[in-house]
Amino acid sequence: MSSWIWAWVWSERFWLPENVSWADLEHPPPGVDYPRLRHILYALPLAVGVFLLRLLFERLVAKPCAHILQIQAGVPRRAQPNAALERLYLSKTCPDASQLEGLSKQLDWDVRKIQRWFRIRRNQDRPSTQKKFCESSWRFTFYLAIFAYGVSHLWKSPWTWDTRRCWYNFPFQHQSPEQYNHYVAELAFYWSLMFSQFIDIKRKDFMIMLVHHLATIILITFSYANNMLRAGTLVMCVHDASDIFLEAAKLANYAKYQRLCDGLFVVFSISFFITRLVIFPFWIIYSVLVESWEIVGPYHSWWLFNGLLLVLQTLHIIWFYLIARIAIKAIFKGKVSKDDRSDIESSSDEESYSTGGKNSNQTLNKDSNHTSNLNGASHDH
Repeated sequence: MSSWIWAWVWSERFWLPENVSWADLEHPPPGVDYPRLRHILYALPLAVGVFLLRLLFERLVAKPCAHILQIQAGVPRRAQPNAALERLYLSKTCPDASQLEGLSKQLDWDVRKIQRWFRIRRNQDRPSTQKKFCESSWRFTFYLAIFAYGVSHLWKSPWTWDTRRCWYNFPFQHQSPEQYNHYVAELAFYWSLMFSQFIDIKRKDFMIMLVHHLATIILITFSYANNMLRAGTLVMCVHDASDIFLEAAKLANYAKYQRLCDGLFVVFSISFFITRLVIFPFWIIYSVLVESWEIVGPYHSWWLFNGLLLVLQTLHIIWFYLIARIAIKAIFKGKVSKDDRSDIESSSDEESYSTGGKNSNQTLNKDSNHTSNLNGASHDH
């Protein structure tokens, strides 16, 4: 049964061009190396190493940097212990009006006092700025390193400047050590994100990013097995470029360098537009869609890969619209909305409630939601 499923998943008729078999890729000529699926599996143990490296980096590098920048962990105000409220909080962090009324009668507390208890309790679980700074420091360092590595080997690759070379003699193309290292590093990083997703700061888009990381892992694995390394490394490098500036803007925001944050976010917006709305569609997608059709011809998985790239480009357009709104706000109003993807409210939210300002609280939530929509922009490989 398992062998039948394996044969169905890796069907040669689906993944490879006509008259090409997996056996053909198993026996390359002397001096030539083709991708083999078992080689990419080294990314799994390497992902554990990447995860451990991240923990060391955050402890030995990021946290000392946070102390230098006077970014403290902070101790949140503790909510008054109450078993009834704690039970409800574990199932619902924001109770509705009927639940508030019921609790008010049960505990003989004023409704506003109960609301305040829940706000303090939510803030109690709120991740510290220092923790967010350490997470962004790690991502910034990885994106910068992997982008520099990608540029270093793609700059001297002829298919970078003539994308038609991505498809000459496909799929019988030599795999260079640089291509293999690039693929394994990216795949190990995303496997490590799958692990750390459950211990990192809990975001509102937890399930979306979980599915996104899984889809990224599948795409990287399948494109490697299919020997689309030339186009694949171009795609990864183009996406890493703008992520560097996004993480840098977050770091400046956490360090309270607001003007630097605004400037970096504008640079991120420009780089996002150039790499993902110009280079990606008119250079890479054009090559995968048009040039590969002319040179190799379509086959079953060709439609899948191109369909996924077009869906990704649609997401880029939606994300850029959201990014542009924040960038315009940074230019004309001088402040980028904070990264507020956490389900936990900030202390400023509590203050707005304590003054009885319902409208001001709605405005705060509306502003913070701008940045919450940008999460995909930082991981959409």
